[in-house]
Amino acid sequence: MEYLIERAVTAIHERYSEPLHLEDLAKMAMLSKFHFLRMFRRATGVTPGRFLSAVRLQEAKRLLLTTSFNVAYISAQVGYSGTGTFTRRFSESVGLSPTQYRRMTQGDEDIRVGTAAPHALTKACGSMTGTIEVLGAPLSSIYIGVFNSPILQGHPYACAMRDQPGPFRLTSIPPGTWYLHAVAHGAHSPMTPYCDQPLLVDTAGPITVRPNREVELHVAIRPLDWTRPPILLALPGLDPLPSVA
Repeated sequence: MEYLIERAVTAIHERYSEPLHLEDLAKMAMLSKFHFLRMFRRATGVTPGRFLSAVRLQEAKRLLLTTSFNVAYISAQVGYSGTGTFTRRFSESVGLSPTQYRRMTQGDEDIRVGTAAPHALTKACGSMTGTIEVLGAPLSSIYIGVFNSPILQGHPYACAMRDQPGPFRLTSIPPGTWYLHAVAHGAHSPMTPYCDQPLLVDTAGPITVRPNREVELHVAIRPLDWTRPPILLALPGLDPLPSVA
């Protein structure tokens, strides 16, 4: 049955600019709406709507990197009816406005992204510890961060860079439910055709962090596959930097 969900994911990647609805995707997978939703979340970790939104924003990142189209045109190309809504969602997910993202990838601005979001530190914070394993050939440092979403987007609540696989520890994590994301450049992946050094990734979660407690995890980063929503957050040293035509 997994191939039916893969068919729907392929349709999202191919038809992201269209007004795709849950009913449309369920029909493509030849499943009832509720059964499809349940199976899609089990396979990808997110709803079809969130997956579609991530694909649209990832395509917007690609267009900002590889073309000179203006933001309004790109917004329409990826399925948004209003530039304001697009800009807000892009900024919230990527950590930069579309204009800032383009300038950063052109080297025109030195903007810090992917750093921990400020929050009130208390003695009641928890921590995560464990090991990072690489299933592939890493070509960069490994970024690891704690987020409130199963999609790597927004600002982390704790983060670090590791030069190589092995042990890690992230502290000052507020109590709550979180997702741990790890990413590094790898050797090859068809899911990132515009990137010369595609990505190795892993996500753990949902993880419950309790006050003054430590959660132990094992993270095994591997090449992106069809089940993974795109990585949206602009990460230092990990976003591709091609010249704009």
